[in-house]
Amino acid sequence: MTRFPRLTCYVAALITVLLFIVDVQPVAVAADGGPILMVISQGTGPYKEVLTGFRQYFTSQNGAAALLEEHSLQGDTSKASQVLKDAKTRRTQLIFTVGSLATQTALQETPEIPIVASMILNADELKKSANATGVVLDFSLETQLQWLQKIMPQAKAVGVLFNPKENRTKIDAAIKVARSLGLTLLTGEVETPQALPEALDNLAHQAEVLWGITDQTVLSPQTAEPILLFSFRNRIPFAGLSTSWAKAGALYALDRDYRDLGMQCGEIAAKILHGTPASTLLPQTPRKVSYALNLKTAEHMKLTLPQPLIDGAQQVFR
Repeated sequence: MTRFPRLTCYVAALITVLLFIVDVQPVAVAADGGPILMVISQGTGPYKEVLTGFRQYFTSQNGAAALLEEHSLQGDTSKASQVLKDAKTRRTQLIFTVGSLATQTALQETPEIPIVASMILNADELKKSANATGVVLDFSLETQLQWLQKIMPQAKAVGVLFNPKENRTKIDAAIKVARSLGLTLLTGEVETPQALPEALDNLAHQAEVLWGITDQTVLSPQTAEPILLFSFRNRIPFAGLSTSWAKAGALYALDRDYRDLGMQCGEIAAKILHGTPASTLLPQTPRKVSYALNLKTAEHMKLTLPQPLIDGAQQVFR
């Protein structure tokens, strides 16, 4: 612990962000229709950026912005239920949700109103609902592994830890994608946080890079510090999930343009308001990729990153 004081400080900041995560054509509207509700789980940080992007899209449409109605829940489940209960009596045309609380409550309370969801980790719940679609936080497997190759072209053996109950299907797909890119995916199953140290040790002499995927067992506030310390001690770079991971010590992390994510949701909403059923619009991944680099980590790993790669980063930690 004392060997990496700066890492410990960064991990503390990362844990705060992880808590936030657990908990990346003119609009045709009915002349006599009700509002377009924007229901936001929390009114801060990336949530606010997504909301700004959605509003910005509708502001560019003739008169459409006047229909937007914002409701910030501030994590209050009872408030979410009341807002969405009222939506059913007001001829609401569409509900835009930002975050898991808003999305889950809308799916339960308003199955008859189209929903465009954002700031959720995966599309499973949306695919089960005939009235919902949206943009999830996860990038496609192809995007993630192609960027890993771009940043670490010399790495061929990629370690990844996962809970099979949560991510078996994703890992099976990732093995095929990795193979198509000339990579070997070294997988380790972690069913409980207590199993993490042994799973990491099993990768220590095989993996050239450790790839982080969204997994509530493997990547959590409790596991962030041991994963990053393992990365430093074994000089195995870690590919994180967001800019906060890069700040905390990951070599790099992909992140989202949250404002553009909101605009992307606005475009989906416009299609629905034009008459396209939400059920026919598959959930999307973020269309813009940004990335952050940690040059201190690169130096520790004895890696030299090309200057154009550094220049293209959204954020660089030195």
